[in-house]
Amino acid sequence: MRAWRGLLRAHAQVTRVLEAELEEAHKLPLASYDVLVQLAEAPNGALRMSELADAVLLSRSGLTRLVDRLVREGLVERQSCPSDLRGTLAVLTPAGLARLRAASGTHLRGVARHVLSRYSPTELELLGDLLGRLATPAEATGACGQEDRAIGGGPAA
Repeated sequence: MRAWRGLLRAHAQVTRVLEAELEEAHKLPLASYDVLVQLAEAPNGALRMSELADAVLLSRSGLTRLVDRLVREGLVERQSCPSDLRGTLAVLTPAGLARLRAASGTHLRGVARHVLSRYSPTELELLGDLLGRLATPAEATGACGQEDRAIGGGPAA
């Protein structure tokens, strides 16, 4: 239980600090940053809303509210899924990619300062292996649930 509580406490503390740094420097909540990262790494900068909710660990309703805000800010847009008209895609806009790029240095420096600097390279390798056992690997599907057949090509960034 010590390991479990330590993991939860460390996650909460580091998340609070990273959130504060992004908010102060870029007026960008950590959850919004995470959505932009997930979309930037997705084929064509697009994911089905359900896939995006799973990737950012938000409820469907929580993600809908967050994406609504990002749409109002011009960072994300919604599009119909061409292969399944019932599905909706969240798509990274050029403004969203620019905002992500502006904020990424702050976030990466924060991760380096508050997490990576606390461990040796050997410890980081071991920590990555240990935590990797807990995570379920993401399935390689395109934005409309089709393997490697998303709308047009490669990743957005």
